[in-house]
Amino acid sequence: MSLAISRRAALAASAGTMLFPGTDLRAQGANPITIGCGLSLTGALASTAKSVLLSAQIFVEDINAKGGVLGRPVQLIHYDDQSNPANAPRIYTKLIDVDKVDLVVTSGTNLTTPAMPVVMERNRLLMATLALAVNDKFKYPRFFQTMPYGPHGAEAISAGFFNAAMGIDPKPKTVALVGADAEFSKTAVSGARDQVKKHGLKIVYDRTYPPPTVDFGPIIRGIAASSPDIVYIGSYPIDTAGMIRSARELGFKPQMFGGGMVGTQVGGIKADLGEALNDVVSYELYVPAMADKLPLVEPMLKRYQPRAAEAGVDQLGFYVPPQIYATFEILAQAVQGTGGTDQDKLTNFIRATTFKTLYGDMAFGPDGEWREPRMLHVQYRGLKGQGLEQFKRPDAHVILDPPVWKTGDLRAPFAGGKS
Repeated sequence: MSLAISRRAALAASAGTMLFPGTDLRAQGANPITIGCGLSLTGALASTAKSVLLSAQIFVEDINAKGGVLGRPVQLIHYDDQSNPANAPRIYTKLIDVDKVDLVVTSGTNLTTPAMPVVMERNRLLMATLALAVNDKFKYPRFFQTMPYGPHGAEAISAGFFNAAMGIDPKPKTVALVGADAEFSKTAVSGARDQVKKHGLKIVYDRTYPPPTVDFGPIIRGIAASSPDIVYIGSYPIDTAGMIRSARELGFKPQMFGGGMVGTQVGGIKADLGEALNDVVSYELYVPAMADKLPLVEPMLKRYQPRAAEAGVDQLGFYVPPQIYATFEILAQAVQGTGGTDQDKLTNFIRATTFKTLYGDMAFGPDGEWREPRMLHVQYRGLKGQGLEQFKRPDAHVILDPPVWKTGDLRAPFAGGKS
């Protein structure tokens, strides 16, 4: 495999020169604090990973403009895992053993899981992002996760969906479950089964599909034949768009349709689907209706969005930029607070601290997850045609759950039919 480190990062790693324009590492007179990560910059997960990279770069530029951390500049070293989990172990072995980075970050469930054994063997602190319930299996004490799942991640990705479903009158009785045969989707659907049991629903369809699937019409027909009241889907971006389009084309009209659908959060997919998203229920991490309570997010997005447009990545930035920026804020605060990069001290500091970030206060429980969950479940409303700008309206994303962030009630049934 070619570990294609970016040219600027390669220069910085080998020669100690500039990582970002205007940041001269030599001029700052100290060795950089290095943060290493694998990112899916090509392949099926590239749309999200490129946004992760841009968000991290913005943070690095910001912190270095302020003099770095402990008087040392921060340097990001990253490799493309090509959206292939098999590449993750080699990447993290190189980052830790060859590049000797001070800190490691992972992004995504499918890529964090195979990286975990490498990190654990070397007793390194791991700050994970966008990873669902990974530490439920490993129970690694140096693992921390900045996705707001809370202590029961597999349930958190679906709990708000089913909480909202219970508001349908009459209450639903049957449910269809479907997901890709991949780590995130299987975990999301597994959590949904727990919710089904909790709410006393009957499963009438429960299947997986292979990740290379491109024709979702047969899947939707199979689901429709089981006549479920509600449909919960665990999917990746290409699958998500395919499922929604197929449901529209076939006129499928359950009471509720959506789930743990990766992709509905991303600007390009939102713009492309447009009004086809109306009434779909999915999860989000940030939407404009939250701006008053998280006032630091919008200023950051105003800096992110024009650069994203130039780079051809998610131009809204609702999904990962606020959370990724906060991830790096936590690492910087922990290094500052402990006076260095000692892995034991950092672990103890992060576990004992409530961090102030632009994404709000963040504190971690014994499993390394947020002590309290803050997963949003929203219903898309009022969309017309295609286009991006309409998603910047606060009422385009109606927050159904959690109650403290709620801006409206579920609208049912799902309005099937061509759009």
